[in-house]
Amino acid sequence: MSTLLPVVRTVKQAREYVGGFSAPSKMPGYAISTPAQRCITGSKLREVEGSICFDCYAMGGRYCFHATQNAMERRYQALDLPDWVPNMIKGINNAEVFRWHDSGDLQSVEHLRNIALVAEGTPNTRHWIPTREYKFVRDYLKQYGEFPDNLCVRVSTHMIDGAPVAGFKNTSTVHKDGEAFGYSCPAKNQGGKCDGPEFKYRGRAAPGPAPAPTHPHPHTRTRTHTPP
Repeated sequence: MSTLLPVVRTVKQAREYVGGFSAPSKMPGYAISTPAQRCITGSKLREVEGSICFDCYAMGGRYCFHATQNAMERRYQALDLPDWVPNMIKGINNAEVFRWHDSGDLQSVEHLRNIALVAEGTPNTRHWIPTREYKFVRDYLKQYGEFPDNLCVRVSTHMIDGAPVAGFKNTSTVHKDGEAFGYSCPAKNQGGKCDGPEFKYRGRAAPGPAPAPTHPHPHTRTRTHTPP
């Protein structure tokens, strides 16, 4: 983050600066996505049959469109821009919810730190980020302590039917044949939408525990989450 005063932009200009936002059809509000090919752990897991990333949804469908790929790469390249944090804050513009990485994942501890700074700068917005970059989360917690109350970081297991990752407050799993852990995604019963009173990807803006977020998964799998 730059030590100089950031350039003040309009909401539209701020979003352009960071590469633009995406609007996943399953979720209310905006998100920001980067190429799935840029995932550090996910790229390795795509070669492992039985892993969640082996059949990555962000490697198919509309994510393959040339324009979509270009947009995601712009967002990836924008991560190192000096005023990325203040422009993300301006671009989010007090939205109720914001989803990080409908495609892509964390690139470093510094990346996660910047996301936390964006959450701090948008206290009226509830943020949700799933990740398979366990080390970055552990290192962040050691260096900076707990995440802002309005940022829910969920550590996702690597394998289908795998148990939740130990040692983290918020986790998510995908089950196909095994038993579900925590709250099972009801999206398949509500038109494929991650919405409704249970929809808590928005983090923990209010005191006390919140029900886990709910998300459908293709190919008869169901995402489940341990509550925060």
